Amino acid sequence: MNTPPHDAVPPPEGPSEPTTGAARLRPPLRRVSGRSIGVWTVRSILGGLVNLVLLSVLAWAAGVLPWAWIPGWARENAWMLPTVYFVYALLKTAIVPSWRYRVHRWEVTEDVVYTRSGWIARHWQLVPVNRLQTVDHTQGWLERIFGVATLEVQTASYAGSSTIEGLDAEEARALSEELAVRAGTLRDDAT
Repeated sequence: MNTPPHDAVPPPEGPSEPTTGAARLRPPLRRVSGRSIGVWTVRSILGGLVNLVLLSVLAWAAGVLPWAWIPGWARENAWMLPTVYFVYALLKTAIVPSWRYRVHRWEVTEDVVYTRSGWIARHWQLVPVNRLQTVDHTQGWLERIFGVATLEVQTASYAGSSTIEGLDAEEARALSEELAVRAGTLRDDAT
């Protein structure tokens, strides 16, 4: 199971600021499963291979077929396109999955599902539990192999939905059941 704290926020130093009623945004405490790195790596490899094959066929066609609209310099250097893409895909596969693991966080409090995702641009999202419409627990074929799952909580608002990808499969199942019960209880209390 994941253990906090990660990216702990130190307490503020100096005199305390007057309270304005605004919450201070902090990183969620929980990391996704470490096995999610394997899922993201395999997805990157498969996607990279498909793109590399397509670019290789395009480069071969540009170099061999008599297409008059392709300039001579492009025809002569068509092999560079798959080579450059291969280097890019290799670097992306080596860096992005572990970087995503370091950034992707989640936390469920009594009244909020809190997530942070994104490996370059960060996306922070707080979804009130009493606004939940559905809680989806999904597990694709690759996720099943690695023993992880995706949890998606949806509200009536388009922007209110949140996804936690890469949770331990058993933890995702238990969390989906718990959220569904809590959302139902909170909605019943609000009426």
